[in-house]
Amino acid sequence: MLYFSRWKTTFIWLAVLVAFLTAAPNLFSDKQLAELPSWLPDSKVTLGLDLQGGSHIMLKIERSDIIKERLETTVADVRAKLRAAKIRYTGLSGAGQTVQVKITDPNEYDAAKEALRPLTELISAGTLTGGSIQEVNMEDGQNNTIRLDLTDQGINYRLSSALTQSIEVVRRRVDELGNTEPLIQRQGDDRIIVQVPGLQDPQRLKALLNQTAKLSFHMVDDSMPVQEAINGRPPVTSEVLYSTDDPPVPYLIEKQALVSGDELVDAQASFDQRSNEPVVNFRFDSKGATAFSRATTANVGKPFAIILDDQVISAPVIREPITGGTGQISGNFTIQSANDLAVLLRAGALPATLTVVEERTVGPSLGADSINAGIVAGIIGAAAVVVFMLGFYGFFGVIANVALFVNIVMLIAVLSLIGSTLTLPGIAGIVLTMGMAVDSNVLIYERIREEVKNGRPLIQAIDTGFSKAYATIVDANVTTLIAAVILFYLGSGPVRGFAVTLAIGILTTVFTAFTLTRWLVAEWVRRRRPKHLPNGIRTGIFDGANIRFMGFRRYTFIISAALSIAALVGFATVGMNLGIDFKGGSIIELKARSGNADIADIRDRLSELNLGDIQAQEFGDPSEVLVRLQAQGGGDNAEQSALALVRNELESTYEFRRVEVVGPVVSSELTQSATLGVLVSLAAILIYIWFRFEWQFAVGAIIATVHDVILTIGLFVLTGVEFNLTSIAAVLTIVGYSLNDTVVVYDRMRENLRRYRKMPLPLLIDTSINQTLSRTVLTSATTLLALTALYLFGGEVIRSFTFAMLFGVAVGTFSSIYIAAPVLIAFKLRPESFQDDAEGAEDDDQSKVTA
Repeated sequence: MLYFSRWKTTFIWLAVLVAFLTAAPNLFSDKQLAELPSWLPDSKVTLGLDLQGGSHIMLKIERSDIIKERLETTVADVRAKLRAAKIRYTGLSGAGQTVQVKITDPNEYDAAKEALRPLTELISAGTLTGGSIQEVNMEDGQNNTIRLDLTDQGINYRLSSALTQSIEVVRRRVDELGNTEPLIQRQGDDRIIVQVPGLQDPQRLKALLNQTAKLSFHMVDDSMPVQEAINGRPPVTSEVLYSTDDPPVPYLIEKQALVSGDELVDAQASFDQRSNEPVVNFRFDSKGATAFSRATTANVGKPFAIILDDQVISAPVIREPITGGTGQISGNFTIQSANDLAVLLRAGALPATLTVVEERTVGPSLGADSINAGIVAGIIGAAAVVVFMLGFYGFFGVIANVALFVNIVMLIAVLSLIGSTLTLPGIAGIVLTMGMAVDSNVLIYERIREEVKNGRPLIQAIDTGFSKAYATIVDANVTTLIAAVILFYLGSGPVRGFAVTLAIGILTTVFTAFTLTRWLVAEWVRRRRPKHLPNGIRTGIFDGANIRFMGFRRYTFIISAALSIAALVGFATVGMNLGIDFKGGSIIELKARSGNADIADIRDRLSELNLGDIQAQEFGDPSEVLVRLQAQGGGDNAEQSALALVRNELESTYEFRRVEVVGPVVSSELTQSATLGVLVSLAAILIYIWFRFEWQFAVGAIIATVHDVILTIGLFVLTGVEFNLTSIAAVLTIVGYSLNDTVVVYDRMRENLRRYRKMPLPLLIDTSINQTLSRTVLTSATTLLALTALYLFGGEVIRSFTFAMLFGVAVGTFSSIYIAAPVLIAFKLRPESFQDDAEGAEDDDQSKVTA
């Protein structure tokens, strides 16, 4: 184990060198990297929106819009085909997903069905696997009525096509803003995620994405006064639309479009040469230019309207034919609104309305504060762990700290290499990795010290220590890795970033523990030829301990059961303070533009907006306020409307540093995925431990873990701390940590069960716990040190996360001793289940233990 061939040594240090070179670009600015040779690595860790500012917006395409559009198209198609066949009809109408038409002459009924049959023909789905779908079913109705039903299969096809088209339109619109590296991707069957880092004006982005931007040109109907049309009934071929003026002006507009915006090829903002007002110049393609020229030639002297999303932008009179294929749109624009309209027209119209169902926006100033807080917390946490290891292990502590430093460098290198996004919870994952990574070194060192104490020569003790610690470290880290992987697949946003960081940290920890640490120890042995452990190891404080833990198991069981029942009762009656991730609503972090925030004034001003329950509290320093708005109950658009009202009221005196809006649909899905994540992770870990140990161990580990989860939920109920998406990450990490601790104790019990098959089970459990007590205390202490630094200096945003983690580490340590171990006695674990590798060895070892 302590011999390293030349190629193994080369491989280890080559891996370390590559890690340093890959991570090094993170120390330089983009400008400095551009000046370096192109063959050097230049990939950096991408900072999440919560660290550099920007917007995360989830858009949902409205299925109802697709159905409405298909219904209108089908009605128009039915009208056109029956007229072409010269078949008389009446009662043509559409409702829901059904179009009905009554044929006036019964003798023409069959001819009408034949004329409409092309509408029911199969169309190609256009997929890689081929296949066709039927969009319309035709059925006979009563009294010469034909019914055409839009199929769900056809609607789904149109929805999928509209989503694909919408993604391209959204991409063009966002690219027009000039932002670097926006992320635009499909999620599920009807949603689009848009992430724009470093965005200074998220409101402008939402305004651009919210508009369908369907442009068309129509004649103004002058056959009757518009007021008469409003009071009475407008002509069938016309409708009343309103302008964008304040107050809006009504117009009677012909439904038939002269030209549509689909035939535009360019649109640019400019200034009118006569009035110097901002306008938008547009240009048609050849087909559109011909149609526009024909329409304006035939209607000289008459007004026509430019319609954008069912609103009249302007309604000029046609003074002369417009034959050049170009035109101008004016309408009281500002410079920005003219630019935005040009962007919308160039990017093209969306096929359906996109609704903002989730928004998470972080201002650049808050992002900078978060980076600083994360760096400070990381440095303090790392320093605490380094000092702790030096204080308890001396020279071995130096080796552990070197391995820890390389571990963090490798973690950053992998994050840079795969292009992962580092979020604030991701920094928490790094800090947590620092605390937990030490556990591997502690396990190894304690094993070595134990073997020396039992009389083995130092070199043999070191070799045996590494060998015996290997299985324990793998088992302990795999359980945490399972939780991280499930968190990645079922989580979203920052939670997924935390899962990635934690998973990579586990892999780099295992690598450094069994390559770099072992190489450094082997090199020390080769050069110094030591006969004794190095001075400075001060972890033997529990060597003489013979604590009878199982003697208290009945009392701890009763206390834990009582606390668990109380937590469940509190959860069922009082409930948790659920964040907007689970019940919808909005969170707005404000900072006074000057002086301290006036919370009472904010409450008074917002209470006049009739937005329901509003909470405002100090958040950080006196100039910062956190405002919570309840879910508005009017659908996803209602949340955005409420946010707009708050902006109008407070934006002049407060900076909007962070905005999170979660609609009812998303909050329901997050609740389901969070619950599923906890249950799936527990099931997967149960299977793994059952496979690696005996079924009693698996049941014991799950009972202990469920106990920790219930008590953590009880903590949230008792303290009223907000339970949000990052809290789920904390719960799942507690699951991984608790199992990590439990598996270490279980591994020693399994080893002792093979050695001392005649020892009473309670005594054997006590012996195993006492043997691993030094490791348990040291690992818990280092993890708590790292988390305490994160809690005190990591910022308000993740304080609830680290608060839960601090409690979870403490209760996880307790449960691995007083819950997981006694369960083995309750389920009558039998030593006979374990085979001894060396027959008769247990009698000798028994005499050593009982002597």
